[in-house]
Amino acid sequence: MCGRQQGPRRQTRRILDKHDFKPDTRYTLSWRNAAGRVQPANVYVFRVCERFLIGRLAGDDGLLRRIDYTDVVKVVAVTEVPPLGRYAVPAALLDEKFWRDRLLMQHYATSPRYGK
Repeated sequence: MCGRQQGPRRQTRRILDKHDFKPDTRYTLSWRNAAGRVQPANVYVFRVCERFLIGRLAGDDGLLRRIDYTDVVKVVAVTEVPPLGRYAVPAALLDEKFWRDRLLMQHYATSPRYGK
């Protein structure tokens, strides 16, 4: 201790990847939106791809979104969705090639549990 004052330690954030997420699971997380602001979100994950995941924000506009792993700041909670509560989206709409140049897509996904 040479009279030098130490500032707060800066924590380096581990960048998440596809191994941190599973399909048909709900995640409560903090993510950086398109405007660059960090916001909380509840996300239902449909597909996990190499560089991004395809999910739907709960309680939002119902759009399917491409969320890059680098935009996810922190995962707070993980909830496995039982088979009767899972949302159905055609597999062709979840193809990784389909989402390379796309960020949003409007699609009405339903759960077979609710009879829609």
